[in-house]
Amino acid sequence: MSARAGHDLAERIAAVRRFNRFYTARIGVLHAGYADSPFSLTEARVLYEIRERDRSTATDIGRDLDLDAGYLSRILRRFQKLGFVRKETSPTDARQSLLSLTPRGRKAFAPIEARSAEHVGTMLEALTNAQQDHLVAALHTAETLLAGKPSKKSLKPSPQPILREPRAGDFGWIVGRHGTLYAQEYGWGGNFEGVCAQIVADFVNTFDPQLERGWLAEHDGRNVGCVLLAKDKPGIARLRLLLVEPSVRGLGLGTRLTDECIRFARERGYRKMTLWTHSVLTAARAIYARAGFTLTSSERKQSFGRDVVSEHWDLVL
Repeated sequence: MSARAGHDLAERIAAVRRFNRFYTARIGVLHAGYADSPFSLTEARVLYEIRERDRSTATDIGRDLDLDAGYLSRILRRFQKLGFVRKETSPTDARQSLLSLTPRGRKAFAPIEARSAEHVGTMLEALTNAQQDHLVAALHTAETLLAGKPSKKSLKPSPQPILREPRAGDFGWIVGRHGTLYAQEYGWGGNFEGVCAQIVADFVNTFDPQLERGWLAEHDGRNVGCVLLAKDKPGIARLRLLLVEPSVRGLGLGTRLTDECIRFARERGYRKMTLWTHSVLTAARAIYARAGFTLTSSERKQSFGRDVVSEHWDLVL
């Protein structure tokens, strides 16, 4: 490992540990009793798993919670003495016992569940709906990455990317991702990223909220697509910088972004839309054709360090 790679890893380790310290303090797991209960966080989690699984084995719970068998056994003995847990011999394996909560155990656990939900609800209420969605998506991303694969009980991912207006930093992302992705997929370099930066700068510096709009697509807390609709000439709107990340291709996102541009253009009274693209961008060209755009001109030229065919497409609204 290079010195630079080692430094980057050390910074990432520190960031994860910093978040762990922050979050454990926020949810109160450092207190003697979790959620103002007489139980530790581990004990409360064991009760939760027994309730949720209903008739699971101690082996399964210990494996999934990564608990030492002896430690888990002591917790379960205590719960049995308190009358919280019932053990029954498994009908398929006499060596195993199936665990379930007794009515007394459910009654003991109910306040923990209620206080925990209330505490998380209070934290979420301090955020806007958009911030809550962003947080949940980020948590799902973290869970998926750390688990290696989605678990049966994982947070439900967004079935489709959400479309939203650009926020601070998004325009830089648009330029950066165009530069990176087009270099990887088409070998474009030269002044391509500069062209994208100029398009974005013109859009931001002269933005007219009545006649122009930008959309960012977000999925699991990540930007995964974008498009801009800008004024071109009186009565004509220009579609610019449509991009869809490889990880979400095949979900119809490019069509959704294009359709939003068309809908907005019609709503604002434009009579025509136009766009500039290249023949090598076959997926985008197919989207434009399905939306009703027609190829009006093309030109072979040298651009971005490559031989390309530049194209102009129009749509009468």
